[in-house]
Amino acid sequence: MTQSSKSKSLWQGVYPAATTQFAPDFSLDLPSCRRTVTALVDDGVDGLVLLGTVGENNSLRPEEKRTALVAAVEAVGGRVPLVAGVSELSTDRAVEFARDAEKIGLNALMLLPAMVYVPTPEELYTHFKTVAESTSLPIMLYNNPPAYRVSIELQTLEQLAKIPNIVAVKESAPDPRRITDIINAFGDRYTLLAGLDDVALEALMLGASGWVSGLTSAFPRESVAMMRAAQRGDWVEARRIYRWFMPLLHLDAEHDLVQSIKLAEQVMGRGSERVRMPRMVLSGARRAEVIAMVERCAKARPTRQPGVAA
Repeated sequence: MTQSSKSKSLWQGVYPAATTQFAPDFSLDLPSCRRTVTALVDDGVDGLVLLGTVGENNSLRPEEKRTALVAAVEAVGGRVPLVAGVSELSTDRAVEFARDAEKIGLNALMLLPAMVYVPTPEELYTHFKTVAESTSLPIMLYNNPPAYRVSIELQTLEQLAKIPNIVAVKESAPDPRRITDIINAFGDRYTLLAGLDDVALEALMLGASGWVSGLTSAFPRESVAMMRAAQRGDWVEARRIYRWFMPLLHLDAEHDLVQSIKLAEQVMGRGSERVRMPRMVLSGARRAEVIAMVERCAKARPTRQPGVAA
């Protein structure tokens, strides 16, 4: 990590899962990508996750992924930690991408199971171990059983605990009991981050130190305000913001989360709703519903300045 980004501790605070912006012809819109991430950092987020689910990692060609990372490093590298999603079909491709991300200047990796294939516990362990041993970057594992049809069980985490650069877990299982189970099993061996927006505050209360968030891309200041309240133990204020935010946070648990989050960004003037197929932009009643939700939240948004103690 560069000297300037050390002021923002890795795995602490709000990490929006940044979107990838596309031009009208669906090519990468690099100027818009740079503006999007720069605006998030200007609004106070603590780090960025690039090329995750919301970043449409698997809709990008290999060279586009590298180009998008270079653009982000050029735009905000050194200001906050940058974490690259590693989401590939095979272990060898994941190794190549992890090495390239390190060369480009990323600060850390978010490592997913290999896509499509549902692994056995031994295959999952070996995939994670092989990628981790190919890089010196710190790694956050991404546990999301509903999306990827595999859970990183405690036994697998016990095996992986021997690998020094696997240091964190983004927990997106909808059951917040996982946070306590992991802490009880491993103490402080793994740093935990909330990964599902509509159980984020529960995860923070139970011991998560960070939040990888989808809806932060549309409402970054409010997300930062909730995090700062939680960090100082002001749970009354944190709950106030969380309750205001919850209708939108539920979108993060839906199958069309990427389209909904990008549409929310567009409504808030922060990006475009364009997505690559097989995803398609929301239409009809669903699009109207999401727009109405965003507009209601925008009208009633909390007014207290983020980061100001009560």
